Amino acid sequence: MSLIKVAIADDHKIFRKGVILSLRPYTNISFVQEADNGEELLAGLEESRPDVVLMDLRMPQKDGIETTKEISRKFPDIRVLILTMYEDERFVAHLMENGANGYLLKSADPSEIRKAIMEVMARGYYLNNFVNRVLLKKSHARSKAIPSLSTEVQLNDKEREVIRLMCMEFTAAEIAQKMEISPRTVEAIKDRLMERFGTKNTAGLVFFAVKNNLID
Repeated sequence: MSLIKVAIADDHKIFRKGVILSLRPYTNISFVQEADNGEELLAGLEESRPDVVLMDLRMPQKDGIETTKEISRKFPDIRVLILTMYEDERFVAHLMENGANGYLLKSADPSEIRKAIMEVMARGYYLNNFVNRVLLKKSHARSKAIPSLSTEVQLNDKEREVIRLMCMEFTAAEIAQKMEISPRTVEAIKDRLMERFGTKNTAGLVFFAVKNNLID
């Protein structure tokens, strides 16, 4: 299994060290950078080049929200997993639509953090029960809204099937096999939809699709 390089940004050093220590048994995960705040993290990313960042939200100098957006702009290949104490739906929706690949609470077990790291590497996003509850509430609220033809999102059959399979947590290679198309075609459809809906990554596209009832 390939080594996954991870960075962590959290101004509480004891918590930061605890996360690193708790993930030490997983030999395919290696921590390559620690930071007390967003500015320090961003300054070191060019050199450390992690695959995944574990990101706290409340930090001095530059918080996790702005840092996540900046990583999405400057380092689009880096996956960002929010790891925070804030159990607030507003943060989940905002961050998942602006570059985050998953949202974890600090009460999460090390096994869940490891699972999230593995899934964002394989699929580009991680949706746990907490995020799914937020999606369900937003989808339910939208279903009560008065329909408007002018704002209805139209998808062709191939686009709808790609999104449906993404929401079922299949990888691009698996989607390609199921649809009997090339992985490059799957990626092209994903890129086209992300540009069309203004989402930053696969996680944002899945979040948008569920929130807007684009799949049955």
